[in-house]
Amino acid sequence: MKKKSKYKINWKLLAIAFISVILVAFIGSQFTSPNTSTEWYDSIRPSITPPNWVFPIVWNILFFLIALAFYFTLLKGDKTKVAVAFAINFILNILWSALYFGLKDPLLAFIEIIILWVSILYMMMLSFKIDKKAGWFLLPYLLWVSFAAILNVLSV
Repeated sequence: MKKKSKYKINWKLLAIAFISVILVAFIGSQFTSPNTSTEWYDSIRPSITPPNWVFPIVWNILFFLIALAFYFTLLKGDKTKVAVAFAINFILNILWSALYFGLKDPLLAFIEIIILWVSILYMMMLSFKIDKKAGWFLLPYLLWVSFAAILNVLSV
């Protein structure tokens, strides 16, 4: 007799979570990718910045975890409240790339990354209340953005 799983996948919510995150990653990369190997970036890049090849690996892992957190939080929580919290964060995530790499304005990007960091903290708190594992999935994102904020302020 086949054991029935206690979890039933909601494919629609899973698709929404992953497609949303893929769109955020794609839009953000449109600002970032063309500007990471430029004279401007090389001139402001702090010495503690990891090599360029590290960033896509880290961000792919983070976006996967963010999508899982979004899914599990949507699955069990108030869908509107969860969607708004994640949507605000997604917009702020894209906005940082636009300000830092698109407009080449590290100071404005630093101010914005503080707001982004607060939005991640809010998402974590919201997610922890709904599904603990979803909250934990967001911890690497918070840590990476904390490191990014340090790199950002060093490039101002």
